[in-house]
Amino acid sequence: MDVKRKLLSAAAGAAMIPIFLVALPAGTASAHGYISTPPSRQAQCASGTVSCGAIKYEPQSVEGPKGLRSCSGGNSRFAELDNDAKGWKVTPVARTTTFSWKLTAQHRTSTWEYYVGGTRVAVFDDKGATPGATVSHSVNLGTATGKQKLLAVWNIADTANAFYACVDLQIG
Repeated sequence: MDVKRKLLSAAAGAAMIPIFLVALPAGTASAHGYISTPPSRQAQCASGTVSCGAIKYEPQSVEGPKGLRSCSGGNSRFAELDNDAKGWKVTPVARTTTFSWKLTAQHRTSTWEYYVGGTRVAVFDDKGATPGATVSHSVNLGTATGKQKLLAVWNIADTANAFYACVDLQIG
């Protein structure tokens, strides 16, 4: 009788595991990405074009609260991305240029925004859709010419965060 009771108890416990797992709170979704072409500051760090710290190993992790206008996304671990004198490679581009994002984890997207000299030159509204592993946007850079820093922002739809990338350009 003791063995029968132990087996019944074990079976009841095993039956409760799925209920317990469903009741656990869901973890936060992972979303990571950066501009790979033309090479963003993160991409230059990852490839060794420019000597960088921790960002070299996680170029996709420049995440911060929405609404910032810094290359580091306000993340002190990646503050060197804000240093305009670091020797970033400048890429010659036409007035209309395609920017390609490499996403290492997809996440529902609100908008993608592009800024030159503090002025928003393009916005793409994904209306909460989940992107693929790569995303490209053809961006008209407006009247900007010469050496410029472009800030791109990937706004996540269901969190308060965004991902940030800066690209150094020679326009025209």
